Amino acid sequence: MRIAPSILSADFSKLATEIERVEAAGAAQLHLDVMDGHYVPNLTFGPMIVEAVRRTTTLPLDVHLMIEHADTHVDAYVDAGADMVAVHPETLYHPHLALTEIQKRGKKAGIAINPGTSFASIEELIAIADYAIIMAVNPGWGGQKFIEGSFERARRLRRLAVDRETSLSIEIDGGMNAERVPQAAEAGIDVVIAGSAVFKADDPAAAVADMLQAASV
Repeated sequence: MRIAPSILSADFSKLATEIERVEAAGAAQLHLDVMDGHYVPNLTFGPMIVEAVRRTTTLPLDVHLMIEHADTHVDAYVDAGADMVAVHPETLYHPHLALTEIQKRGKKAGIAINPGTSFASIEELIAIADYAIIMAVNPGWGGQKFIEGSFERARRLRRLAVDRETSLSIEIDGGMNAERVPQAAEAGIDVVIAGSAVFKADDPAAAVADMLQAASV
């Protein structure tokens, strides 16, 4: 299992230092939540922040586009340094095309699946996506309460991926902490995304280390 701290909860006044600490503790990638104030109520940051983060680390950058018409902005985020780009299929007219265009740029393409999204609506995309994010909260804010049943959704998604004979990587995002990591591992989740549990902790590096330790139990 890999741990992906979400910088949404980091202290942006010392972002480089925060990233250095979690990287040294064993974080495998960084998660960057891009929100536009339309698809979700919150408004965060754009390509300039992704570019700044890219300059501070060699970790893979997983950019999660919680924005309308995400396909029209993919190139900007790839050019800024994204290694992975996840989109919400319901924001796109042609999600299949959007995923393949991300891959043509040499990046990993992901689908983000909201708590109320039926797997039937994204089943055809599983065969081409490199990864999927199970949203364990409704998108738009950090620090939300974990939605029960999210691990079972991850298990169902794994079964669908196996049926499709694809090596889909599964991430989970929202309400995650060290206590829930063993359940995530049991559910077949590959990457745990954690924001508040890492960057709101007294020691973010220790929080990452605790999650990694919990994953190995």
